[in-house]
Amino acid sequence: MGSVFSPYYAWARRRGNPDPNHHCAINVALYGDVKRWAMTERGRGDLARDSHNLTIGPSAMSWDGKVLTVTIDETTAPIPSKLRGQVRLTPHCLTGYSFALDGKGLHQWRPIAPSARVEVDLEQPGLQWEGRGYLDSNRGEEPVEKGFRYWDWSRAVMEDQETVVLYEADRRDGGHSLLSLRFDADGKVREVEAPPAHGLPTARIWRAPRATRADAGSATIRHTLEDTPFYARSLVDARIHGEKAVAFHESLSLNRFESPVVQLMLPFRMPRRARS
Repeated sequence: MGSVFSPYYAWARRRGNPDPNHHCAINVALYGDVKRWAMTERGRGDLARDSHNLTIGPSAMSWDGKVLTVTIDETTAPIPSKLRGQVRLTPHCLTGYSFALDGKGLHQWRPIAPSARVEVDLEQPGLQWEGRGYLDSNRGEEPVEKGFRYWDWSRAVMEDQETVVLYEADRRDGGHSLLSLRFDADGKVREVEAPPAHGLPTARIWRAPRATRADAGSATIRHTLEDTPFYARSLVDARIHGEKAVAFHESLSLNRFESPVVQLMLPFRMPRRARS
């Protein structure tokens, strides 16, 4: 709700104070031998929610107290195809932590389930698998590009099955935020020393900047999953505090995101189908 990267929401904000519920979406990204992307923006007439259920258009999420079930019924972009099926996420633990990412506390990040079991059953395309997963939440009281110039985020499952999350951001106010956190199997968190800063190669196509934190000389890109003008999603091989890990990694350039050229490109991957 109030889709962060929505060009339609950005255009509406320039004209006044729009309803964030009129700019909502469920984003599904599928990687591997079969790749699919869906992020159709919908309006307030397509949104329904209560404390245990969220419906946006034909897709929905429900929480029964133990399992988060995501029912997907989307059309991919820019080449239309169906993306339909179900994802079930069972947290190993739940946390109540919330961390401010900026100096004023306007941007909050919540690691809801640092570790979880995920079961994926897709009808279209026909794919099934299961493995480890993760659930978090971001909430902002202002557009994300007003608070930040750039950030890197990564999550890694360690050898003892604990989870390390590294979150680093350059802020618009000139400040710098850095979270270096380790979650145990019960979801208890402790701050740990941040590994040294480590540059990564820019993404191949759009040359988006990437960086992380890892033991000296140990971080390498295993695979780039998403390569866009302002955002890169990758798998990174690294050593963190002496332990080998594969980190799920994201880099976000808000300076690039603000570019008028990028804003004009976004609708090709983010169509809008909204009911008032």
